[in-house]
Amino acid sequence: MSTEHIPTREATGRVWLITGASSGFGRSIAEAALAAGDTVVATARRPEALDDLVAAHPDRAVTARLDVTDGARIAAVVAEVILWYGRIDVLVNNAGLGLVGAVEETVDRELRDLMELHFFGPAALTRAVLPHMRRQGSGAVVQMSSMGGRFSFAGVGAYSATKFALEGLSEALAAEVAPFGIKVLIVEPGAFRTGFAGDGALRQSAAIPAYEETVGSVRTALPSTDGKQPGDPARAAEAILAALEAEKTPLRLPLGNDAVDAVLAHLDAARAQTLAWERVGRGTDFGD
Repeated sequence: MSTEHIPTREATGRVWLITGASSGFGRSIAEAALAAGDTVVATARRPEALDDLVAAHPDRAVTARLDVTDGARIAAVVAEVILWYGRIDVLVNNAGLGLVGAVEETVDRELRDLMELHFFGPAALTRAVLPHMRRQGSGAVVQMSSMGGRFSFAGVGAYSATKFALEGLSEALAAEVAPFGIKVLIVEPGAFRTGFAGDGALRQSAAIPAYEETVGSVRTALPSTDGKQPGDPARAAEAILAALEAEKTPLRLPLGNDAVDAVLAHLDAARAQTLAWERVGRGTDFGD
């Protein structure tokens, strides 16, 4: 007798598991996946915020309560999705918050909380879905990073540190799971109208006057952009789906003119600096 699990629900298309789906990129990706005819498990700390999405797609959209810093709940949600549909085709680690503050201004609790949300939570979710994707011989993990996951600047050190960590983990992950037919896509958005710069998603460390010159402008400028950012989350979602459909899905995908310009400039500057110090760097091996 076969012991293979029989799903309790019928899935149409791919099965997506999306965190932080109540707003911003998570919501836009969920809508794009549903528009493509797929099945979406949309998670949020307040899943009732997704009632309208389920009402519009009652046969292909379900919600689950999930705080990605809750390891026990992560395991339970993944188990529920496998019980329901028997598979997870795309995991989107999207839940997140912003934090502005100089490194000295950022207290240990703020840094640890942000790392739990942006790094340890996604890492745990990724580990939880991988056995199922390996069994399937297919799947995709989408890590919602930021252009701040490629480079950093004054006032966003803690935020960038969490995204740098996620990108480092994901680069290794991509090499590890490619033989199993699993893709990894790191998304690096610039400024998009997601509510990221609003009161609910952007936190600020207590200010130290000495950093007014270097960080003060970021404290005031970032919140002032809320609702005025050039990036369209719906177009970002379309780009993500297109990248996943591509025969050669990129490891990293900067989104928005600002992100593409800034990443290219950073790469050029990094190369120039490396070349400028190349002779010194090469001169540190043993002489024999």
